[in-house]
Order: sequence, then structure tokens, then C-alpha cells
Amino acid sequence: MKNHKTSMNSLRKNVFYPPIILIFCTILFSQINNDLFSSSISKLNTLILENVGFLFSWSSFFFLVLLLITYFSPIANVKIGGKNAVPILSKSRWFAVSTCTTIATGILFWGCAEPLFHYAKPPISSMSPVSSQSMNFSMSTMFMHWSFTPYAIYCVAGLVFALSFYNLKRKFSVASLIPFQQGRINKTVESTIDVICLYSLILGMSASLGAGIYSIIGGLNEVYNIPKSNFLIGCVGAFIIFSFILSAISGLQKGIKWLSTINILGFILLAIFIFFISYPVDILKIAFSGITEYIYTFPQRSLNIDSGISQTWRYDWSIFYWANWFAWAPIAALFLGKISKGYTVRQYINFNLILPSFFAIVWISIFSGATLHANLISENLLFETMKIAGEESVMYGLLNKISFSNITIPITLILIYISYVTAADSNISAMSSMSEKEKTNSTQEASILTKIIWGLVIGGLTYIMLSTKGLEGIRILSLFGGFPALFIIIFASISLIKFLFNKKHTNVDP
Repeated sequence: MKNHKTSMNSLRKNVFYPPIILIFCTILFSQINNDLFSSSISKLNTLILENVGFLFSWSSFFFLVLLLITYFSPIANVKIGGKNAVPILSKSRWFAVSTCTTIATGILFWGCAEPLFHYAKPPISSMSPVSSQSMNFSMSTMFMHWSFTPYAIYCVAGLVFALSFYNLKRKFSVASLIPFQQGRINKTVESTIDVICLYSLILGMSASLGAGIYSIIGGLNEVYNIPKSNFLIGCVGAFIIFSFILSAISGLQKGIKWLSTINILGFILLAIFIFFISYPVDILKIAFSGITEYIYTFPQRSLNIDSGISQTWRYDWSIFYWANWFAWAPIAALFLGKISKGYTVRQYINFNLILPSFFAIVWISIFSGATLHANLISENLLFETMKIAGEESVMYGLLNKISFSNITIPITLILIYISYVTAADSNISAMSSMSEKEKTNSTQEASILTKIIWGLVIGGLTYIMLSTKGLEGIRILSLFGGFPALFIIIFASISLIKFLFNKKHTNVDP
């Protein structure tokens, strides 16, 4: 009882309770008046996209340019935490954690399904569906959506937090990303920013958990012929939630570190296996053509100046993705920044932008390339399967067309499970730390009770939305989380610019 009291007394109540109340009100509104709720979020969704949609694309491109400048600037040699700082993780563990706690779950879910959409239904009127042109467009789009751009969003935010928290001794708060004069910030403003970010992340994590649940259910249906139901959603969701809560409770040095290592090794081994037993020559040809087009069209597509692409498609795909990454970025920044202690700024960019992006490119080349080729030689069978059985069916359809599916499908199921647990437990840890009063030791973990509560809140929201409205309801709501987060990360980029011109402020001993 004493420990319970202590943990509750340590809460930042003005940060902890508001997002929970907001989530409850959101769910209540959706259940009381479904029609009004649906029309309201649709109108708000359209309003955001039409008025500030371009900012998501432009700012993401700007972040990449800013990180490139930072990489070759004098500040790149500054050690996070000061000259005598000791790393929390080894480089291999750091790479595993950074890669697997960001977009790994999304790549597993969309890596096979998404390219089929763009291949069969390209958004350019002059481009024929199911053609070599639409295939190149599809692959270049996958590289666009899943490599350097999303990682740049996370990288800027995490780097600014790392320098602010460790070198400038600012609070473990999203507000530390904001370039206030001499680091001073009104407590009310600080709490408001943290509340908004917690609310945004809850929506984003619920959407990702929903995708993870659907992916696992698709695999269970494929392997064991278990039909999708609310009961199965609840069982799979409960198992995942229990796992990531347990991992978060065990802390960085145990659960998160080891799960990330297992996850990244599983990714690598599965990718190598699929590459050599499927269509290696065809995959390389498709990937090379896609990468070429990606490089050639990257500037104009990033800045939305290629008028040939449908604006509706931009809203439904590119801008939606950017918004989703932004929704995750503020909280992810706290975790990514926290684990970067003891390394230089240049090393941070290497392990949070460059290496994860190249890993994503290799993964997309293999799985998206194999999916497109398998769909081509099967006369659009995978696309038709997706229309009937859903996006979660595509990866398993691909694996069934390749040898040793009895091995690869169970392994894929395990990887999907570990991927979400890895991503979720890191964010649960960051959310919990932000919900509590500042620790005397920067490496000290948040209380177990706080982690359990946040895990249950995310799990409860996911189940209610999946069982009543499906995955699409959460996906739309996650866009709203990206809207306020967009401005927070833009402010973070301004902080990074200030660091570039004030190197001395980031080079202090701990």
C-alpha cells in the first residue's frame, strides 16, 4: 500500500488525468451519437488536410535538409550528455532499439499490401494500371513513405530532446523541445503541451495496435482457419497488451533491449530467407527501378509540386502517413533522446536516420518487390485476395506462394507480435516518465502502476474502436494527433537551428 501511495503521489496529475478524460469523452461521444461523431471527424479531417496538409510535406523535407546540415556542422562532434557521458546502450543494441521502436510494425503490415494499391490504382491519370510505370511508381512511393522522411521526423525531435535534457538540463517533458528563452516555460503551457502529446500518442498507438491485431488475426486465419471475431480481437489484444506492459515494467536494460535485438535479427533473417527462395533477380530489377524513380522524383514529391498526382491520393496516403509519424514523434523523441546518452550528434543521426532508413529500403525492396512480382505472374491474384480478405491477408498470400510457408508464416506472426510489443513498451515507458514528477536520476524508470494504467488505457481504446468501428476509425483519429504535433516538431527544428549557432550551450559536462 505504501508503494501504491508513493507512486500516485509522484504523478503529475494535471498531465496524467486530462488525456484519459479526453479519451473517455471521445469514446462516449462515438457511442452516444455515431452519426454526429462520424460527420464531425470527417469535417475536421477535411479542414486539417485542405488548410495545413502541405505543411506536413514541406516540414518533413525541411527536416531532412536540416539534419544534413547538422551532420556536417561543428555541432556534430558534440557528445550528448557532455564529454564524460557514458553510453546507456551499445551501438548494436542502440540500432536495434531505434529501428524497432519506430516504424517496424507499419512496415510489416503495409510492406506487402500498400504497393498493390498504387500498382493497381495509380493516382496519375496518364499512367496505366498494372503496368511497368505503375510498378515503378508503387516502389518509389514505398521508399518515400517508409524510409528517410519518417525517420527524419523522429530524428529531429529526438536529437533536440537529447541535447535539451542531457546537456541543457531541461525537464523530461515534450515542452523541452520548444525554444523558449533560456529554457524557461510556464508550467501551465508545459502541462498543456504534454497533455496534447499524450492524447495524440494514445490515438496513434491504438491505431498501430489495431493494425498489429489484424495482422496476427490474418495469420491465425491463414494457418489455423480461425475466423475473425470480437472475441478473437479481445484475446489477441489482451495477450499483446499484457506482453508490452510486462516488457515496459522490466525496463530498458531488460525487456526493451532484448526484444529489440530479437526483433531486428528476426527481420534480417526473414528478409534474407525470402529474398533467396523467392524471386531474387526480379526483386533486384524492381527495386533498382523503384529506387531510381524515388531519387529522381523525391524533391518535387516532397514539396507537392508534381501536379500529375491526385490531391485526394495525397491526402489518403502521403499526408496521412506524415501526420501519423508526427503524432508519434513528440513522445518517441523522449525515448530516443533518453537512450542516446554518451554518443555524438553525428552518431545519433547515423543510428536514428541513416542506418534505419537503409534497413527500411532493403526490407521494402525484398517484400514489396516480391509482392509485386508474385501479383504479376499470378495475374493480379494477390490484389483480388486483398479486396476480399483485407490488407492483413497479403503478406500471408505472398508467403503461401513461396516455398516453406509452413515455416515463414509462423515466424512472421511472431515478428509482428514482437514488433508491436517493442514499439509499445518504449512509448509506454516514455509516457509514464512524462506523467510523473521529475526523477533525481535521469536513468530512473517510472513506477510500475503508471505503466500498467497507460497500457490498459491504450488496450481498452483499441478494443472498443476495433469491435465497434473497425480500424479506419482509429486511423482517422490518429490524424488529429498529428496536427498539434506538427507545430511542436517545427518548433523543435527551430531549437536545432539555435543549437547550430550556439554550440557552446550544448557542450557542457553533466
